[in-house]
Amino acid sequence: MPREAVPQRDRVGLGLRLRTERKARQLTLKELSVRSGVALSTLSKMELGQSSVGYEKVAAVAQALALDVGLLFAGPAAAPASGQALAVSGEDEGPLYRSDHYEYRMLATAFPGKRMTPLRTRIAARRRDEFSDFIGHPGQEFVMVLAGQVRIEFETGELIELKKHESAYFDSGVGHIYLSVGPRDAELVIVMA
Repeated sequence: MPREAVPQRDRVGLGLRLRTERKARQLTLKELSVRSGVALSTLSKMELGQSSVGYEKVAAVAQALALDVGLLFAGPAAAPASGQALAVSGEDEGPLYRSDHYEYRMLATAFPGKRMTPLRTRIAARRRDEFSDFIGHPGQEFVMVLAGQVRIEFETGELIELKKHESAYFDSGVGHIYLSVGPRDAELVIVMA
């Protein structure tokens, strides 16, 4: 996976959706900062499309706004057909978001009222020192390796290594990072709830 920032148009779109949702709730940037735990300056840069941030910050903001995180990445899903209880994602469908360490493709974005956030993820990071800190967010996380091998390191000092078709389930409130092991970027399915 190339290590490039989120394309400008994607950052701008996310920023516009963030600003719209914040204003619809009549929140100031400062109030959203307090609710989400994301620095006010980071929120401002996010809204202006000037900052490429990791999924964890976008997820924290979405939670503070009581939104499906997919809405910030992709905008509202099309209205489902009457009685629709199915969403299908093709290989290259769904919003793509890149950070320095990970590439996320949102899955099943058309499903209304999701209670989980499924992602197909590619891990570029190889070393702990590539991160300033562990990443934690409320909820639970399931991960299954599709290709390559991944090490998940936790702020508690625990670590696990998973290879193709192995999986793990954990409390995502415990800070953690994903690292690819070996020359190939690991490819995963991650489901957050």
